[in-house]
Amino acid sequence: MSELWGRALAPYAADPAASRGRLHPEPGGETRGPRDAFQRDRDRIIHSVAFRRLRGKTQVFVAPDGDHFRVRLTHSLEVTQIGRTLARALELNEDLTEALCLAHDIGHPPFGHAGEEALQATLADHGGFDHNAQTLRMLTRLERRYPRWRGLNLSWETLEGLAKHNGPVIEPGWALADIDADHGLALDSHASLEAQIAAVGDDIAYDNHDIDDGLRAELFTFEALREVPLVSEAAERIAGRLPDLAPPLLIAEIVREQIGLMVNDVLDETRRRLAEDDVLSATDVRSAGRQIAAFSPEMAARERALKDFLYAHMYEHPRVAEIGAIGQQVVARLAEAYRADPSLLPPEWRDELPDADPWRVRHIADFIAGMTDRYAIARYREIVGKLEMPEGF
Repeated sequence: MSELWGRALAPYAADPAASRGRLHPEPGGETRGPRDAFQRDRDRIIHSVAFRRLRGKTQVFVAPDGDHFRVRLTHSLEVTQIGRTLARALELNEDLTEALCLAHDIGHPPFGHAGEEALQATLADHGGFDHNAQTLRMLTRLERRYPRWRGLNLSWETLEGLAKHNGPVIEPGWALADIDADHGLALDSHASLEAQIAAVGDDIAYDNHDIDDGLRAELFTFEALREVPLVSEAAERIAGRLPDLAPPLLIAEIVREQIGLMVNDVLDETRRRLAEDDVLSATDVRSAGRQIAAFSPEMAARERALKDFLYAHMYEHPRVAEIGAIGQQVVARLAEAYRADPSLLPPEWRDELPDADPWRVRHIADFIAGMTDRYAIARYREIVGKLEMPEGF
């Protein structure tokens, strides 16, 4: 067991002193503050343009008028809070966990999954589009903050965690394969435990916080939500402690209760798998043959029932589908317009436009993927024409 900044780390935690390093050496002792490799990665992500743009990108609701709905930025911060809690309890590297949580959604295009589907169609004959691979493109190719290289020159462990936090990638698409060729991310193995924690923290965050947003938007009722066993059981426990709570306070209490239950379940199951698989090092985590950080089978089934409810009553709701269709139209028509007339691109993007496909259309997709919802809507109205948006979005 090692120590980091006075705190003990488990033997299977990621150790910045043992990092596989960065693609581009950074000589000179890195004198800008007393930070290790993973702290620097986290800080580079926070200071990136791509991270700032998350405040204007869809979580579920497109460019919402209300200040209370979540966007990609607030979601990423909530994932980070859960990830750090899990990492600290398991004596993992919190800085690497935080970097992965903060960066995991950077590759999402405007309009969330609707925008992604439109870019997939645009690139159907040119390798397709994947938001997870686009995250790595953003961080290794598209961010321009250093004079000697493209990207943020992040450590191998951060890039590896972003590439395969959901498990090994057996058949990477063109974007991830391109990055893997430079960094050798060992895509056929599992990622660090910090990366696995980031992935399960993402599930916990959006499962529970989408309850809050869905009720606020009146996409479903509390009575309907109580048909989900996880929710009904939490409500009953809370009623025993705090009877007659007003609905807003009851909902907030349910969300807290469920997050706590899920976090504790992940801690118990992860510790059980660590012991069962005799995991004694970070290498053992990667070669375990399964995700070590996970829900128990019982909680996984209950979480799946909650997710099924949210898909049926929120993500596939007609109001959400309507705005999603508009988002697809915006992204698809912008891609058509820029391909037909590249002079419409900003000068810095026009100057680097490749001569031929597939890289020419991929370059245009890179530009669109970086847009916020509102910027994409504004460019559509400027380039394509009038666009009506549903009230409240």
